[in-house]
Amino acid sequence: MAVEYHLTIKEMAAELRPRERLAAHGVQSLSDAELLAILLRSGTVTTTAIDLANQILSRFGGLRGLAEAGIEELQAVKGVGPAKSAEVRAAFELGRRAACRPGEWQPTVRTPEEAAGLVMEEMRYFDREHFWALVLNTKNRVLAVEKVSVGTLNSSSVHPRELFKNAIRRSAAALILVHNHPSGDPAPSPQDIELTQRLFEAGEIVGIKVLDHIIIGDNKFTSLKLEGLF
Repeated sequence: MAVEYHLTIKEMAAELRPRERLAAHGVQSLSDAELLAILLRSGTVTTTAIDLANQILSRFGGLRGLAEAGIEELQAVKGVGPAKSAEVRAAFELGRRAACRPGEWQPTVRTPEEAAGLVMEEMRYFDREHFWALVLNTKNRVLAVEKVSVGTLNSSSVHPRELFKNAIRRSAAALILVHNHPSGDPAPSPQDIELTQRLFEAGEIVGIKVLDHIIIGDNKFTSLKLEGLF
């Protein structure tokens, strides 16, 4: 059997090794494949960890597909056993949990970008529409992320009573509405605009202002406030 020679990560120049590059230049400087290679730690007899990381990303269509891959699917890749597949799944789960727990540090939301950033990494992967609300105090600090309802593939239903019940209980000053489009396209539908107007008017009545409605797509969003749609 012919064996191809290849350069292992240890044989690479230090400035090219992922862990050394992370230490020298920060985690943001690494590519997706390099970050994944750090998790994998090793490749196979004929591939480096970076080669294996590139193969995995290609097989699952990038990070989004990899985030949705199960343990058995990961282990179907040559060079990925129980330990590596578990580490990859654990890393994605940690990232997801960190992204969806803003209430623990009560960030201040000043812009649509900040509001979308709080929920993007969790909501962009849902296969059905989820309707949430960022519950804010008078200084626009996030008191809670309320999960109001789960809809279908292309619609969600929200009653004002359900939305404002917990907001009143938390003595909220304002809300930012957020929901996702599983298609990845954050363009609002006529129903989205009508719902926003209805909830905005209900908020005026109960004294809890609806500041915005953010629609989450695949790593992009639409702010109905910025678009002047309510």
